[in-house]
Amino acid sequence: MRKDMQNIWKGKYSPIIVPVIAFLVSLLWTYTGLDKLLNWKKSWNAFHNQTFPSDLADSLAYAVPILELILALMLVFQLTRWWGMIGSLLLMTIFNTYVGLVWQGAFPRVPCNCAGLLERMSWQSHFWFNSCCIIIIILGLWFWDQRNNNSVKDA
Repeated sequence: MRKDMQNIWKGKYSPIIVPVIAFLVSLLWTYTGLDKLLNWKKSWNAFHNQTFPSDLADSLAYAVPILELILALMLVFQLTRWWGMIGSLLLMTIFNTYVGLVWQGAFPRVPCNCAGLLERMSWQSHFWFNSCCIIIIILGLWFWDQRNNNSVKDA
């Protein structure tokens, strides 16, 4: 058992772990991005019910689902996967900062523009779900780095 754990942490399994993490994060972005586009009016209204200016809400109503789908696509391809992971980490951190602020009562209105199951979560649950996603993305980047460092050492 100990040998298996050492193999995991040394990056032996990173060629499997990184694509699995990328696939899971890609599914999340595809689900949320498509939900916002397929339920456009609801999504647009939710952006306009936020505490920021209407012009910003207009821009975000278009930009967020498109960015989510672009990130999902970037995670699919080996060539763009690292950048997709970095972008996912940044976007999820922004989302989680917002959720954390809502959870702590920083805004007078707290509409959620999340997709399906996620919008049914409490703010606390949503915060911890996003935090787990952030940790998973960081692990994916770490395993990516381990794989690349091991391939350089092997050469």
